[in-house]
Amino acid sequence: MKTLGHWLASPWRRSAAAAVAGALPVLAFPAPSLWWCAYVALVPWLLLLRTAPTGKRAAYDGWCGGFGFMLAMHHWLLPSLNVFTFVIAALLGALWAPWGWLVRRLLGGLPSRRDVAVALLVLPSGWLAVELVRSWQGLGGPWGMLGSSQWQTEPALRLASVGGVWLLSWLLVAFNVAVAVLVSLRRARVPAVAGLVATAAATSAAWAFSPRPAVDGHVRIAVVQPGVIVGPDGRFDREEQLTRRLAGQDVDLIVWGESSVGFDLGDRPHLARRLADLSRATGADILVNVDARRSDKPGIYKSSVLVGPDGLTGERYDKMRLVPFGEYIPARSLLGWATSVGKAAGEDRRRGSQPIVMNVGDGLRAGPLVCFETAFPDMTRHLTREGVDVLIGQSSTSTFQHSWAPEQHASLAALRAAETGRPMVHATLTGVSAVYGPDGRRIGSWLGTGASAARIYDVPLAHGTTPYVRHGDWTVHAAMVILALWAVGEGVRTLRIRRSDPEPHVPPARTVHGSPARPGR
Repeated sequence: MKTLGHWLASPWRRSAAAAVAGALPVLAFPAPSLWWCAYVALVPWLLLLRTAPTGKRAAYDGWCGGFGFMLAMHHWLLPSLNVFTFVIAALLGALWAPWGWLVRRLLGGLPSRRDVAVALLVLPSGWLAVELVRSWQGLGGPWGMLGSSQWQTEPALRLASVGGVWLLSWLLVAFNVAVAVLVSLRRARVPAVAGLVATAAATSAAWAFSPRPAVDGHVRIAVVQPGVIVGPDGRFDREEQLTRRLAGQDVDLIVWGESSVGFDLGDRPHLARRLADLSRATGADILVNVDARRSDKPGIYKSSVLVGPDGLTGERYDKMRLVPFGEYIPARSLLGWATSVGKAAGEDRRRGSQPIVMNVGDGLRAGPLVCFETAFPDMTRHLTREGVDVLIGQSSTSTFQHSWAPEQHASLAALRAAETGRPMVHATLTGVSAVYGPDGRRIGSWLGTGASAARIYDVPLAHGTTPYVRHGDWTVHAAMVILALWAVGEGVRTLRIRRSDPEPHVPPARTVHGSPARPGR
């Protein structure tokens, strides 16, 4: 330990260690998908922060760890954004600086049992505050929330229906804090073990008694994934070919991926007619996604458009939350130079104004989302409250085809399905496409990045209401209350200490004659 402490005495080595420690949780996400890693991955970072020599250094270690986490989570952006990826990681990593200071404040030195008990509540809440801030769409959205790493574990999906992905993140951080205390602080092991037992009991109760939406029907939905094809004309031809194979298979809805149509259908009526022919041949409506300059209003939109046997149905959803730098550049006047160092958007896409619930035939109501909108729990929760039967995500990660991005994106739909109790279809151009039931469990197999196919899924429908849909982000609100109470308590405690300190002794003033000054003399 002394050797390690000596090695970490170098600021540069300590910063590098913090960055590596911060990157470790990424192993729990796809593609490695070592989900169990999330329960201990924060421990090295916590131990480093706890032993920081000063609060300032702990904040800096928090920043470095956040930088490592964000860079590892988004490393697949490097071919597109190049050096700007490091800039984004550094800016977002700074959000963990206060959390680093907080870790040292509560666990540094020889904390009392009370401090450890407080840390088990405050540190997970502080982590949630970081995830809340970076979930703002302008900062890139909630991609890579710690709780999302548990997308394939059934107990975690059940808990997501109670408190959303936020609850999973909170519990994972609490578990990591308890493990870090058990490893490093013998005198505080009792509250750490008590915290683990309490967490296990609460989660078990939530898992056992939370209501489950009951399956009350099925629908057959087909996903058409053309694969990597250069050019919008060739892609449309391949999608058309694959869709015709679905004729006579009793499909209720056919879903194409994001940017599956590269032309505005109002400006290309022959394409709309070809889609209507496909709808008649298959007996199902087709949900396509148009990425083009609109003929009826200025600007480029990404839109989910429903086509039936008689042509365009009028059901259209314009994407509301755009990808920073990929679809628009924040503060373009200042950051427009990003287009010169990578593949940032040359022209900003236009935003839609509201979510849409589409009637797609036979009484089926679908809620479409486009691309990384599936990362936002509030959007699927809103659509569920509006009465959707099935959630649809249309995506394309073809730019990042040979990276971890396609699998990371496909995994998000599992959380959204579990949170809302509604099945979710994740349809892409080039993979990974996937479908999840109302409990978040995968239906059938993925269409991987090497597939060019049309696949039909028998999707169960459910219409109960989950606690998360009913109560919303209560976990976040509780975390903010915990942080506020702790801050108030610390303020009161500091004030009491200052008042209890004796007044410093001031020697009596002396006159020019060397005698103490006396009042009245």
